[in-house]
Amino acid sequence: MGKIAFVFPGQGAQYVGMGREIAGSFEGAARIFDEATEALGFDVRKMLFESDDETLKITENTQPAILTASIACARPLIEAGIKADFTAGLSLGEYSAHVLSGSVTFKDAVRLVRKRGKYMQEAVPLGAGTMAAILGLSREDVLEVCKAAGAHGVVEAANFNCPGQIVIAGETAAINEAVRLATEKGAKRAMLLNVSAPFHCSLLKPAGEKLAKELEGVEIKEMNIPVVTNVTGKIIESHDQIKELLINQVSRSVLWEDCVRTLIQNGVDTFIEVGPGKVLSGFIKKIDKEVKVLNVEDIASLNNTVAALKA
Repeated sequence: MGKIAFVFPGQGAQYVGMGREIAGSFEGAARIFDEATEALGFDVRKMLFESDDETLKITENTQPAILTASIACARPLIEAGIKADFTAGLSLGEYSAHVLSGSVTFKDAVRLVRKRGKYMQEAVPLGAGTMAAILGLSREDVLEVCKAAGAHGVVEAANFNCPGQIVIAGETAAINEAVRLATEKGAKRAMLLNVSAPFHCSLLKPAGEKLAKELEGVEIKEMNIPVVTNVTGKIIESHDQIKELLINQVSRSVLWEDCVRTLIQNGVDTFIEVGPGKVLSGFIKKIDKEVKVLNVEDIASLNNTVAALKA
């Protein structure tokens, strides 16, 4: 058997009730919710299980909520003796990857991502920036579109998710122009996304600067499991690089397709998406149809994954 990677979702995967079944059945998972409540000073279970979509959509709530649910979902896998050879996460999910790897404690991570969410939201006035998904164009075509639309303001590639799916971010007028140009270029779809800020572009640099100050007080340890980072799409060579990568990650493109290809090149043939939703599973299947893709977000998916791995 080849190697296993645990991969963790980012913002947008959240839903009310995520992690409830697993926290109700596994003490280790339930403890994660207790730790989150202790670290943040409010009832995280209540926010995840009893609030509403609007509350969870607020970025400074979304980020700690997804991190907590993701790490809780990882606990029963670890207890079942399933070990990750590598780990990675999409944007916010990279923090879950660092918790799994041992480089950042869960309590530090959950506090950091709440601040990260707040700073990302505050970096650009509401309505001044947005994001759009471009489907069916190559990287080169999307970069050309961004360059041409750049006359109208900041517009940059934000997420390289999988072949034919790239997200762009920037100032609203420039994004609207890029959508028009992408449609002209033959994109299958070019659509604005319902987001509260233009994530992963240079407009978010002020958020990275504020995050840098938060990171000053956080101890980063050696990684027990290698982490592949969004910023380069490669394996992080030393824990000394982690802070800088997390700061840059806020305002740089997420090279998710590159991350997945790096994992495959390093022998990974089984991916387990740990946490809410199956967005990453869909991307991974489009990147390489040959690899096995599993997920864990509730008891049924946990049982399926454990059975598939023990078969």
